[in-house]
Amino acid sequence: SVPRCYLNKQLATVRVLKGDPAELSCTVSKDNVTGTWFKDGLKLTSMDGVIFEKKGLVHKLIINKAEDIHAGKYRFEGGDVKTEASIFVEDPPQVDKVLLKNLTSVPTVAKAGEGVKLRIPFEGRWPIRAAWLKDRMELGDDTRIRVDKTDTCTMLSISSCDRRDCGDYKVRLKNDSGVLEINLKLVVIDKPQPPAGPIKIVESSANNITIQWKPPKDDGGKPVQRYIVERQQVGRNDWETLGETPRSCTSFTTSKVEEEMSYYFRVRAMNAEGVSDALESGEVKAAGKASPGAPDAPEIINASRDTITISWKAPCKTGASQIVGYLVQKRKKGTVTWLPVTNVPVKDKKLKVTSLKKGVQYEFRVAAVNAAGTGQPSDPSEPTFAWDPTKSPGQVQDLKVSSSDSTSVTLTWSKPEVQDGNDVKGYEVEMKPYNSLSWTKCFTLPAQSTSCSVQGLQAGEKLFLRVRALSDSGPGEASKVEACAGAAPVVSPRLLIDDTVKSFLVIKAGNPIRVKIPFEGSPEPVVTWLKDGLPLPSRAAVSTEDGSTQLLLRAAEFSDSGTYTVELEDGLGKRETFSFQVQITDIPQPPGAIRLEENVPNTVTVTWDPSASEQWEKNLYYTVLKRESQKGLWHVLGDLIYNNKFTFTRVVPGRDYYFRVVAKNDLGASDPSETVQPWRIWKKKAEFRVKAQKYRGINQNQPPRFLVPLKSHVVVTGSECHMSCAVGGHPPPKITWYKDSRDLSRDPNYFCTNDFGVCSLVVLGVTKQDEGEYMVEASNEVGRAFSKAFLAIKGNS
Repeated sequence: SVPRCYLNKQLATVRVLKGDPAELSCTVSKDNVTGTWFKDGLKLTSMDGVIFEKKGLVHKLIINKAEDIHAGKYRFEGGDVKTEASIFVEDPPQVDKVLLKNLTSVPTVAKAGEGVKLRIPFEGRWPIRAAWLKDRMELGDDTRIRVDKTDTCTMLSISSCDRRDCGDYKVRLKNDSGVLEINLKLVVIDKPQPPAGPIKIVESSANNITIQWKPPKDDGGKPVQRYIVERQQVGRNDWETLGETPRSCTSFTTSKVEEEMSYYFRVRAMNAEGVSDALESGEVKAAGKASPGAPDAPEIINASRDTITISWKAPCKTGASQIVGYLVQKRKKGTVTWLPVTNVPVKDKKLKVTSLKKGVQYEFRVAAVNAAGTGQPSDPSEPTFAWDPTKSPGQVQDLKVSSSDSTSVTLTWSKPEVQDGNDVKGYEVEMKPYNSLSWTKCFTLPAQSTSCSVQGLQAGEKLFLRVRALSDSGPGEASKVEACAGAAPVVSPRLLIDDTVKSFLVIKAGNPIRVKIPFEGSPEPVVTWLKDGLPLPSRAAVSTEDGSTQLLLRAAEFSDSGTYTVELEDGLGKRETFSFQVQITDIPQPPGAIRLEENVPNTVTVTWDPSASEQWEKNLYYTVLKRESQKGLWHVLGDLIYNNKFTFTRVVPGRDYYFRVVAKNDLGASDPSETVQPWRIWKKKAEFRVKAQKYRGINQNQPPRFLVPLKSHVVVTGSECHMSCAVGGHPPPKITWYKDSRDLSRDPNYFCTNDFGVCSLVVLGVTKQDEGEYMVEASNEVGRAFSKAFLAIKGNS
C-alpha cells in the first residue's frame, strides 16, 4: 500500500521504503484556492519523480518512486490552510530476490579439502554492518576462515573445508533502516570415518571365524556403499583382502583359517568419495579341536547340615572327542567368585559336596572335559541351604494367591506343623520371573505374619513365589506357587504438568539442563524427546522410569537453546505433547578497546568495541564509569546504554579523567574495559589583545538569514543527534534553540555551540521524549529569522 499523509489532521511523519511510492494530501475549504508546496523552506515548482495534483478541494503531492532526495520537511499553503509533514526515506539492506532464493533453497555442497567462497552482494543505505554466524557465534578470521566486506558485498571464504564446517550459517546485514538475515546451509562431503569398534569376535572355531563391527559414526555426508574386510596372519607383513559386504551387513565370516593359527582383521568403509581408514582387531586365534558344550544346570537331590548332593546331565554337544569327566564349582549365594569342588574331573554325573556351612545358601555349576579341553560351564543351580531336615521347621501350609491387581500379588499361608523344639521364628519370601532360573529374596517377615504383598510388578507379568519357615535350627523346606499380576486398565497417555514444570527456562552456560516431567498411561506409553522438531543431540541423556521422564544435559552450550518437545504415544493412536523453550545465556564477556575523542569542545565522546556476547545476548547493555584520579572512586556516568558510544559533557579543563566500560545482562556484569592513559582538556591561556579604534564608516548592519537551514533527522534510541545550520547577519545574531516552543538554553541534556555562524545542537543519549519539532532563532538589532526541522526516533533493532 502507498504511504499516505493527510496534512489537515496534524503534524505527521511519513516513512517510506526507497523505491516505493508516497503521497501527501491536503483538503482546502474552497475549490478556487491555488495551493503552494514547499520543501525544506523552499517553494516547489517542479521536482524529479514528483507530481502535483488537484482534484476539487484536495491537493496532492505524489512521489512515484521515493529516493534520498525526496526526504525532508514539506509544507502546504493555500487559502486559510497552512500545514506541514516530514518524509523519511528508509533504505534497509536488500539482496537480489533471485540470488536470495538460490542461496536459501539449495544447500551449498563442497568436497573436503576444497575451498569455499560464499559471496552476497547487497544494497541499502550506507553504512551496512555485515556479520557471518554459525551456531549463534560470529565468525572471525583465522588460519582457514576469512570474512571480507566492501560497501556492496560480503564474502565468507574457507580455504580448506572439512566436515566440521557443515551446518547452518546466518548472514546478518544491518543499517539504520533495518536488519536482513539470510539463512544458508553448507554441506561438506568426504570419505567416511572408520567403522565404529571394537571388532567383536562372534565365533572362532577350527573351521571359521566370524567378526562383527558397527557402522561409522560419520558417513562423510554420503551413504556407505560397502565394507572391505582384510586379514593378516600374525608374523607376516602383507594384508589379504577376504571380501566385501553390503552397507546393511556389518559382520563377516571367513572359512580360510587354520587350526591354532592367529590372525589380525581390519575393516574399511567405502562411499562415493573414497575409502575410510581401517578399524583393526586384536589378535584372533582359530580354535583347535572342538571342546564340549555346556551341560544343563545341576539339580539338587539331597541336603543336610554340612552336605548337598547334586546331579546333572551330559551336554548335547560333546565336541570332537569323548567326554572324560566333569569339573564342579560352588559359590555362596550373592557372591561372584566360583571355587572348585574337585581338582580332577568327576567321571560320574552325581556328586556329594561336603564340608559346607550350616544355614548358608550355595549354588553349583559343572563343565564337561574332553581331549580338546574344558567346555563352557553350565548355568548355576537353584540356591540351596545346607541344613538338617530332621531339625528344621516343616513346610508352610496352604500357600496361595489371595488377590492381585495390575502391580501387586498378595499371598497367604498357614504355619507349618510344629516339630519338637523347632518353633517358627519368621518367614522368608522369594520370587523368580517366569523365564528365569534364579530366585530373588523379597523380604523376611516375623513369625506372627502369615500374609504379604509383592509390589512393583508389571501388568500381566507371570512369576513364581515361594515361602519357607525359619527357626533356630535353620530354614524349612520351601512351598512354591505360580502367580500373575492382573491386567491394568487402559489409561490414555497424559503428561502431568504442574507449577514445577516451566514453559521457559533461562540456563547459564556450563550449568546442567535437567527437566523431569511425570506422566501416566496404560499400557505404558512410548516417550520421545525432540529439539526443534529433530532428535536430541548425542550429549543429551533421557531416562524414563516409574511414571516420569527426565532430560539431562550436564553442561549447557549456546547451541542447546531452542524448543524442546516431549511426546507420549500409547500405540493405540493416542498422543500427547508438551513443548518448552530453553535460552542459554552467560555473564557477558568484557567490551573491547576504548577510544576517546573531543568531537565537541569541552566534551569527551567514549566509544568502544562491542562485547563478543552481543552475538548471543539480546538483553545486553553497557555502563560507563569515570574517576578523576588513578586511585579515586569510580562514578557511574551512564547506564542502560544499548549502543557503543557515550558523550560526557561536564568536562573540566585541566583535570585528568579515567574511563571504564562494563557489559551487563540479567546474570551480572562483565570484567571492565578501562583506559590506561588519563584524558585531559588543556586550559586555554589568556590571550593578549590590542583593542583597535572602531572605524566609523558606512552602516553595514544586515538582518539575520540562514545560509544553510536545519534538516530533519532519524536516529536510533540511545545514540547522539547533531543538528546544525549556518547563519549570516551583522551584528552577529544571537542564537536560541527551541523544542516544541520550549527554550533549550539551560537544559543540561542539550549542548549548543556557535562557531563563527555555524550553529550546532547536540542531543545526548536520545530517548523517545526527544522526538518532535526543533527550531533555531537568530536575532540581532536589525531583525529575526527562524529555521525548523523534525527529529524522529527509531527503536533499537
